[in-house]
Amino acid sequence: MTADATEQRMRERLATLHPSLLTIRDDSRHHAGHAGSNGGGHYHLTIVAEAFRGHSTLARHRMVHEALGNLLQQEIHALAIKAGTP
Repeated sequence: MTADATEQRMRERLATLHPSLLTIRDDSRHHAGHAGSNGGGHYHLTIVAEAFRGHSTLARHRMVHEALGNLLQQEIHALAIKAGTP
């Protein structure tokens, strides 16, 4: 799967959180040949959603992981998350 296709799938799945801001940066080029990589990409995610209000950072990250589901085992090798509220 291409990085663009993976990013689109990420956007589709994260839409369930109704984000007011969603940016995804593909940092894979900085990790070429990275030991232990499963062939998936390295991404940096910034997401702002009302759904995060009242939740800890850990809970917000869990919500993101739940939304992304099996992409984290197949297409995403590393994910940095910045999750906030409006």
